[in-house]
Amino acid sequence: MVSTTAQVKLGILDKYGQLGPYTATFVVHNERTGKDYLLIKELGPGQMGVDVMFPSDPSDPNYFKSASGEAASATPGRYTWECLVKGVKAVGGRFDLPEVGNDITIITR
Repeated sequence: MVSTTAQVKLGILDKYGQLGPYTATFVVHNERTGKDYLLIKELGPGQMGVDVMFPSDPSDPNYFKSASGEAASATPGRYTWECLVKGVKAVGGRFDLPEVGNDITIITR
């Protein structure tokens, strides 16, 4: 069995460690469907940043999900994202998830 899934790494960094512990709320918006997916990460003392993968596996306790609890999927298309810290947009951007596929060759003896 072969499987390929597109993912994007998103991250935030308190470069100078001035915030102390904080909550990072990642919001990814699917421009085609209009749905927003959220992932909240708590950063403790000494943690200056965090990277997350979108979409994340719903078997992970912290995964990107909509307000209704729907897990984000790797649907091809254009997305925008932002990370909120203390209710303020700290960083953001955009990306495209590509279509992916697999080529399988059967080898015989």
